[in-house]
This record gives sequence, structure tokens and C-alpha cells, in this order.
Amino acid sequence: MNILLLGSGGREHTLAWKLTQSPKLQRLFVAPGNAGTSSIATNLHLNINDFDEVKTAVLYNNIQMVIVGPEDPLVNGIHDFFLKDPTLKDIPVIGPEKHAATLEGSKDFAKQFMIRHGIPTAAYQSFTAETVEEGFAFLNTLKPPYVLKADGLAAGKGVVILQDIEEARAELSQMLLESKFGKASTTVVIEEFLSGIELSCFVLTDGKHYEVLPTAKDYKRIGEGDTGLNTGGMGAISPVPFADSIFMEKVSQQIIIPTIQGLQKDNIPYKGFIFIGLIQVGEDPYVIEYNVRLGDPETEVVLPRIKNDLVTVFEAIAKQTLDTVDLEIDERTAATVMTVSGGYPEAYEKGFEIRGLETIKDSLVFHAGTTIKDNKIITNGGRVIAVTSFGKDHIEALQKSYRNVEKIAFKGKYYRKDLGFDL
Repeated sequence: MNILLLGSGGREHTLAWKLTQSPKLQRLFVAPGNAGTSSIATNLHLNINDFDEVKTAVLYNNIQMVIVGPEDPLVNGIHDFFLKDPTLKDIPVIGPEKHAATLEGSKDFAKQFMIRHGIPTAAYQSFTAETVEEGFAFLNTLKPPYVLKADGLAAGKGVVILQDIEEARAELSQMLLESKFGKASTTVVIEEFLSGIELSCFVLTDGKHYEVLPTAKDYKRIGEGDTGLNTGGMGAISPVPFADSIFMEKVSQQIIIPTIQGLQKDNIPYKGFIFIGLIQVGEDPYVIEYNVRLGDPETEVVLPRIKNDLVTVFEAIAKQTLDTVDLEIDERTAATVMTVSGGYPEAYEKGFEIRGLETIKDSLVFHAGTTIKDNKIITNGGRVIAVTSFGKDHIEALQKSYRNVEKIAFKGKYYRKDLGFDL
């Protein structure tokens, strides 16, 4: 089978690494890919949000399955594009259709879905430029900190948490009246702040059946002790030690099952991953957000723990026979450490040679922001290389990853040295 994987980050390199282990795979193409995917697949330089360009590549390379890594093409309707095209409609797309992808594309849509189906989440209200005064009034009813979320996709930067009411009012004005996040903040969701510890739960569904993947916890803040600006993720651990069987049973009964049944009740077809961002408040789980794809860098710890042939799993999704698949999970803990460019998540330079990758032993190396120039691997993004290791617990797994991260060298390299501090 020839497969096309869309995306260019650490998530996509991990997916590519896992797909290439399948005897069913004939050729793997990754668009646009990175230096890591180029060593195990064929990179295609195309715009993954230009669906006509994707179509040309699919037909030319005789692609028999498309796997969508990032959220943009899903929210923009790539799955629907395939279903409506006579030459593409029989090619399975792993990733939900546009309506379902609105679970990530609109915070307000996701909140309404949760309220409608009784899924525990923070109390909220949504506001537009016309109702900004009502937004100010709603802020006055809340206790700090204040949580403001741009409704649409804002590249992971659309959530702001502030302690001061005046700062919150100013932020709401900027988002709604000055288009701080462009179209993404045409609507802003204000919600109550939930205090607890966060984790990610991943579900794979064919629209009828579902499988729960291993839990993971990622570290979003750039600074140690979870300080500083939010990033795309500085590292992750799987499984999450505090997510025991009692807690996960609550997640299943109160969140996963109502989510799958809610999609069916609302007549929203769904084939692909559902990423459920959770927070444990006391002993109970609440949903912070839905994403309609795998998380990054959680993918770098979740997929290595799955023993199944991933092509077989994706075929079952396409055929709606996921109930015939028994997931086999590696009992060990996996931990990944992300190295990033100096200055990230703000302005950073790229184009620096990465050295030492060939010296890494006993860990997996996944490329995030890399490319090849003059036969050298160079930095090409904010997040650069993720190093994943196994251990009997998160402490041992992290020790291995840190040992190998130290062998990687590029100008401005930074990584967090305190992952797992809160476990």
C-alpha cells in the first residue's frame, strides 16, 4: 500500500517511523516532511492546504490512504474534498470531516457540544465585538485567574490566563476589537479557571467503535517550574502516573463514552484521533479542550508504546471494523525531551547545523523542525529534535532521554531540565 502522510513536525516523523514498521506498507510519502522523514520516506514539497495540489500528488503516486497529521487541513475540509471528488472518494482519509473538525476549529462549538451531552467542563460564555460590554460584565462575576480563549485556530497561542481584572478587560478588547489573533478571535470564550493537574487522553474512532490509547502529560511552558510563555510542548511522559484505573473509569464513563455517543446523536461522522485535553480537579476529570488529531509531543511517547501494526489499525478505521482490533500496549514508561531553538517561542533564528545525532544510543530520535541543506541536517523551526526513551518509570525514562539530549549540539539549543517535576 502507498500512503501519504501530511505534516512536517515531530508528530509526523513519529507516525512515519511507526508506519514503516508495517509489512503492508509499500511506499510512504510525507508532505512536506522534514530531515527525519526524508531518511525513511519520500518527502513531497507541497502545500497541504492546497487540496488540488494534494490531489495531483495522490493520483501521480498512486496513493491508497491519506493520514492527516496537523489540524489545519482537517478544519479546512480535506476529508470532505476527497469524499466529493469522484477520483478520490474511495481513498480513505484518516482524520475527521470538516463539521467534526470544528470541535477543534471553534472553542464555542466544542463548549456547546460538551454542555449538550453533559460532559464536565468549565462554566463559560462566548462574546463578539458587539457584546464586548457584556464580556466585561461577565469577567466581573468571575474570580481570578481569568481564562480567555480565541474561538478559532491560533497556532496554540490563543489562550490567555491573567490574574488582574484590568489586564483581562484589556486583553478582551485587543482580541475582539483589535483582532489580536485575526479571524480566530472574532469570537472569544471566557471560562472559569479550573485548578488541578492536566493530562491528555487519546481516542481512536471509526465513527461506530473506539479504542483508548495510552494517556500522556505534556509540558507547555518554556520555563522550568512551568513558568514563562506557552509553547507547542517541551516534552511529554506516558503513562501519567496519577491516572489510575479509578480515575480512568471516570474519564471513560463521564467523557469518552458521552463524546462518542454525542457525535453519533448529532450525526457527525468521525474517523480518526480525538485528543481530549483533561484536567483533574480533586478526584474528577473535566475537559479543557478537544483536538481532532494527535498531540505533539505526546505522539512521541504514545505511539512508541503501541505494539500493533498501525497500517492495520488505520485500515480498520477506514472499514469501520475497529472493534476487531485489540490494542497491545508496552507497559514501560516513555518520556520525550524536546530541544528548541534559542528565543523560542518568540523570535528565533534557524539554519544552524545539528551535530551529535549519530552518537545517540538506547533512545529514539524524532525530528520536529529540521531540514537538509548541503548534505547537513540543520534547524528549521522552533522545536527542533525530540528524544524519546523507555524506562521502568518516568524517572528512569527521563534520565535516558536527558543523557542523549546532551549529545545533541546546535547553536542556541535549549531544553527543560525539570520534566516530571510535578509527578
